[in-house]
Amino acid sequence: MSIRAVHHLNCATMCPVAGALLGQGGGLGRGKLICHCLLVETARDGLVLVDSGFGTRDIEGKTKLSAVFRRLVGPTLDPAETAHAQVRALGFDPKDLRHIVVTHLDLDHAGGLPDFPWAKVHVHAREHAAAMARATVMERERYLTAHWHHGPAWELYEEDGDSWRGLPAIQRLRGLDADLGLLPMHGHSRGHSAVLARTGDRWLVHAGDAYFHRSRVEGEARVPVGLAMFERLTQVDPVRRRASAAALRQLRETYADVDLFCAHSHAEWEALRARNAPWRADARATA
Repeated sequence: MSIRAVHHLNCATMCPVAGALLGQGGGLGRGKLICHCLLVETARDGLVLVDSGFGTRDIEGKTKLSAVFRRLVGPTLDPAETAHAQVRALGFDPKDLRHIVVTHLDLDHAGGLPDFPWAKVHVHAREHAAAMARATVMERERYLTAHWHHGPAWELYEEDGDSWRGLPAIQRLRGLDADLGLLPMHGHSRGHSAVLARTGDRWLVHAGDAYFHRSRVEGEARVPVGLAMFERLTQVDPVRRRASAAALRQLRETYADVDLFCAHSHAEWEALRARNAPWRADARATA
């Protein structure tokens, strides 16, 4: 099969203020969020990275992460957490990473792009347009032009009538034989998408920032107030954001072969790593 293995990486630990408001214990201590990325080994296309966290230029202070972001979000900026460092730690040559698929181009998802300047970057066309225009104050904060100053080879997509499980989708990414696709889930940003990856008889659905807490896709449980507030502060289209979360909730409830997770939940990342780290085509779970 075209996907040989999937590694679950954390490419950006963040320690935002007021962890209690994130549903992480009491008091006013800092919480913990991560940037859940996937490193996909393929049979024909080399390595594929899904989202990229912070990169080495972020760690070195060359991309001008704002002082406000650093104080409130508390990124640890650990060089060992960059995708580039983790690719090497797993025994691969970074040059073998030929494709990066991004849910969106926010600074904590696109920071690793300059570490692989030869890689094609697959993204929804609306997201690319928003990141290039940076038309609003919020978009000037969320998108850092330093993350694509190297001039990536962009591969841009729009919905063209294809579907997956009844949802609009882009099931074939140009230049990729592997079972990877985009599932448009707009609202958090203008062209935000989930990313699909087929692993044997199951599907990984990387929901990016379409939700921030598992409660959003598990029915009646309440989302912690801090994460609910952050959802509202960072959304560009509240109606579409709510519709995207509802579509993911229905997907999870309807199909038993779907492993759904968001970008920033440490608990989801740990659960997937414990159960399936890494997934391999020749062994359902490998320690």
